[in-house]
Amino acid sequence: MLIGPIATARPVELIQHCYPKTDMASILPKSLFTNLGRLETEQPLPGRVRELVVQQEMMSERLIGWVQLALAATFAVLYALSPRPADAPMTMYEPVPIALGAYALFTIGRLILSYRGHIPGWLLVLSILLDMTLLIGLIWSFHIQYGQPAAFSLKVPTFIYLFVFIALRALRFDHRFVLTAGLAAAAGWTLLFAFALQTSGPGDVTRNFIEYVTSNKILRGAEFDKIFSILMITGILTIAVWRARRTLFTAVRESAATRDMRRFLSEGLAETITSSEAQLQAGEAAERDAAILMLDIRGFTLFSSDRAPQDVVKLLTGYHARIVPLIEAHNGVIDKFMGDGVMATFGALAPSEHAAADALSALEAIIAETEKWRADLPAAGVSVPLDVNAAVAAGPVVFATLGSVDRLEYTVIGEAVNLTAKLEKHNKVLGTRALVSGDTFQKAIAGGYEPTLDNEAITKSTVAGVAAPLDLVAMSAQPLQLPSEHAIVDVG
Repeated sequence: MLIGPIATARPVELIQHCYPKTDMASILPKSLFTNLGRLETEQPLPGRVRELVVQQEMMSERLIGWVQLALAATFAVLYALSPRPADAPMTMYEPVPIALGAYALFTIGRLILSYRGHIPGWLLVLSILLDMTLLIGLIWSFHIQYGQPAAFSLKVPTFIYLFVFIALRALRFDHRFVLTAGLAAAAGWTLLFAFALQTSGPGDVTRNFIEYVTSNKILRGAEFDKIFSILMITGILTIAVWRARRTLFTAVRESAATRDMRRFLSEGLAETITSSEAQLQAGEAAERDAAILMLDIRGFTLFSSDRAPQDVVKLLTGYHARIVPLIEAHNGVIDKFMGDGVMATFGALAPSEHAAADALSALEAIIAETEKWRADLPAAGVSVPLDVNAAVAAGPVVFATLGSVDRLEYTVIGEAVNLTAKLEKHNKVLGTRALVSGDTFQKAIAGGYEPTLDNEAITKSTVAGVAAPLDLVAMSAQPLQLPSEHAIVDVG
C-alpha cells in the first residue's frame, strides 16, 4: 500500500527510499517504529529481486485488508442475528455497532490505499495500534454496558479475538508486524488489567479460582496467564514468520534467477533443466536422430573491422531477433550463438520423427527473412554486402551434458554436427546460400516437407574434410548459378 509524496516516484527510486538495508536489530521493540515497513534482509538483494519482494508485500497488505473487512462483516452479521442477552438492561449502551462501523470504514480506507501503492511504516504501525485499540476498547466497554465493575470486562470471551488480530499480521510474511501486534495486544490487556485493579475495592482481588470464575473478583494469576499466553503466541508466530520470510527471500531470489537463466537458454532446454528429477551431472548423454542447422554471415568480419562495438552488437541483435523466432516456431532449439554464427538443433532435445522436415522448413523461412533483412541494411547505414549462409545435415547425434561439477553445458556431438559445419563453409566454394546433404533432403521429404524455394541437386561434390564426394541440395530464394564443373539436377 503506498501513500504520500513518494507515491509518484519511479519504482527503483521508491524501493531505495522505502526499503534501505537494515539489520537484525530491527526486530527489537526499540526500533520497530523506525524500521517497520522497510525491507529487512540479512543480505543485500538485487534491485529486480527487491522489486519482486515489494510486489509480494503489497499483495499481502491487500489480502490483510480484505480479511479484516470480512471479519468486520462477520462480526456485524453475528451481532445482528444474536438475541439480546436476557440479563441486559433495557437502557444498555451498545458501542458494538459504532465500533464495527468505524473499523469497517478504516479497513475500506486501507484497502483503497493498498491499491494505490506502498504504505509507509508509520501508517502500518498506526493501523496495528488502531486494530488493538478498537478491540481493547470494545472489551473494556462491556462492564459499562452491563453496569458491572471494571473486572467484569476481563472475563468476556471477546479476549480470544486478540489472537486473531495477531495471527492476521502473519499474512504479510514479516515477523516485525506480528511482533508489533503481539506487543500491542499484551500492552492493551495489561492496561485493562491495571485499570481494573485501580478501580477495584477492598476484597475485589482473590486467590480463590472458583470465586474468580463465579464472580467479578480479580485473580492476578489468571490475568498474568493471559498476558503470558499473548506473548508466547506472539513469540512463536514471530519466529515462524521470520523463518518463512527467509524462505520467501530465497524463493524470490531463485525465481528471479530462473527467469534470468531462461533468457540465456532456449525454452525447451530451460524446461529440461528446471524439470529434471535429479541434479544434472557432467557426462549424461542420450542418442538422438536429429537435424543440425548452422548459419553464418558472410562479410561480417569486414563490416565489424571499422565499426564501433555498439554498432556491431546492434546489427547482430536485430539479425537474431528475426531468425530466432523462426527456428523456435519450427520446433528448433538454439544450441549456441558463435559470434555472427548460430547453431540450432531439431529433434536433439526430444526425439522427433520430423526433425529433418522441421529443419528445412525453418531454413526456408530464414532464407526468406534474411532477404528482407539484407534489403533493409542500406537504410540502416550498412554499405558492406552481407550474405547469410546456411547448412543442414541430419543423422545420429549424442545430446550430452559436458563440463565440470560447477559449470555445465548442454550440446550435441556427432557426425551430423561436423558435416553441417563443413557444408556451411562449402557455400563459399560453390557460391551458394544454403546447402543440405542429399540424405537429409530425402528424410525431410519423407517427413512431410514440401519445398517451396528453388532446390537444385549437386551430385558428387567434393567437400573439404569429407573423404568421399557427397550428393548435396542447394536452396535459394532465387535461381541458382553454380560453377559448371558441378552437375545440377532439378529436384524442386
